[in-house]
Amino acid sequence: MFEILSLVLRYVFIVIIYLFILNIIRLIYLDIRSSVSMTPKTDVAYLKVINRLDQLDFKMQEYYPIVGEITVGRGSRNDVFIKDRVVSKSHMKIFLADGYYYLEDLGSANGTFLNGNDIENNVVEIVDGDLISVGKVQFMFVNR
Repeated sequence: MFEILSLVLRYVFIVIIYLFILNIIRLIYLDIRSSVSMTPKTDVAYLKVINRLDQLDFKMQEYYPIVGEITVGRGSRNDVFIKDRVVSKSHMKIFLADGYYYLEDLGSANGTFLNGNDIENNVVEIVDGDLISVGKVQFMFVNR
C-alpha cells in the first residue's frame, strides 16, 4: 500500500513541476510578445514608460510619441496625464529645437529628474536612452 501511494505522489509531484515550468515559459513568451508588438512603428522620438503598468495606481499608455512638443503633468490638458498627487498640474515638457530634444521643468513642486539628477527648473538637452522621472513614473527617452 505504501509503495503505491509513494508512486502516485511521485507522479503527481512531477506533473506539478512540469505545469509550473510550462507556466513560466508561457509568461516569458507573453512578455516578449507584448514588448515586441507594442513598440511604435514610427520614426519619431517617444517616451517609453519603464514602470510596470499594472503596479501603478492609475492608467497609462506604454508609449507617448513626441511630435514637436509634449507636456506632462497631473492636469487633464497635458499630452501625458499622470494621476499622481506628487506630480504638478504642469510638471514638465519635452520639445524639439534646432534638431535636438530638450527637457524643461515647468516649476514643479517635487522636481523632474534626468538620470537621477534633479534638473531644478532648467532646460537640458536629452539624448536617446535618458531616464526621466516624474513622481512615481519613470520614462525612457527614445530617439531613433
